[in-house]
Amino acid sequence: MRIGQFSAGETEQRWCGALVDDDTVVNLPASGTAAGVDIPRTLSALLEEWNWKEKVSLAIEYAAETGTNRYGLDELTRHAPVDDPQKVVCVGLNYEDHAEEGDNPIPDEPVLFSKFPTAVTGPGDEIAWDPEYTEQVDYEAELVVVIGREARNVSQDDAEEYIAGITVGNDISARDLQHGDGQWVRGKSLDTFAPTGPELVTLEEIDLGDLDIWAEIDGERLQDSTTANLIFGIDELVSFCSQAFTLTPGDLIFTGTPPGVGVYRDPPVLLDDGTTVTIGIDGVGELTNTCRQR
Repeated sequence: MRIGQFSAGETEQRWCGALVDDDTVVNLPASGTAAGVDIPRTLSALLEEWNWKEKVSLAIEYAAETGTNRYGLDELTRHAPVDDPQKVVCVGLNYEDHAEEGDNPIPDEPVLFSKFPTAVTGPGDEIAWDPEYTEQVDYEAELVVVIGREARNVSQDDAEEYIAGITVGNDISARDLQHGDGQWVRGKSLDTFAPTGPELVTLEEIDLGDLDIWAEIDGERLQDSTTANLIFGIDELVSFCSQAFTLTPGDLIFTGTPPGVGVYRDPPVLLDDGTTVTIGIDGVGELTNTCRQR
């Protein structure tokens, strides 16, 4: 199941949609109402419904039977799958070779930090910053977990039950702010510095343990790895976070980036005005954004 947030035409009104093939999207709230089920317009609200997958399935079936509430993907604007998370939790140094490229020790347990929710933006949106405020803007390809149920003190064995699905993320980082501050929140949380999308993909669609992940800068592949190289796996991360704080439906967990980020390359490859960044995860999708200095 692949679910995202979309809008049609010039309207800014967003709604949940399900991809039923590579180029067709079902308007879930509209189809759900006709099918006799109540589907909220936002994905985060949908995830709060205890039987949300069943409701989505009924809406998709109704749209297939009637031929209504279906759109061509090229008619729509994609938005971040969850654009209003309560929390954006991030994991640092979760690929051993990424820790090593920055001369950091291999962590014994997950290193957590956060991005503010106002950093979240979607596919095709601009990554924007003031060049007088930061001069070292970098990319980080990441798999992002979307929480589907309230989770507190969850065991590692049960963690997948609390995951709604995954999506693609780019942990944009202002390295001069990050390294100058000595802690990471400001440099990671500028507006637009958390692109996600294109859709949420539920777990039955993919193998979490071995997904190719990459980053391309203006078409050149600079990160290329697999989630099999994660130090701390997805289940362990969800459990670890839930021991510290309550995870709620729609919360995002950025799970770490592989080696090849721009600041540690020789010479460094940093983002600039007009740069195009594509982050891809096999079986999940590609997330493309253009950079703009303002």
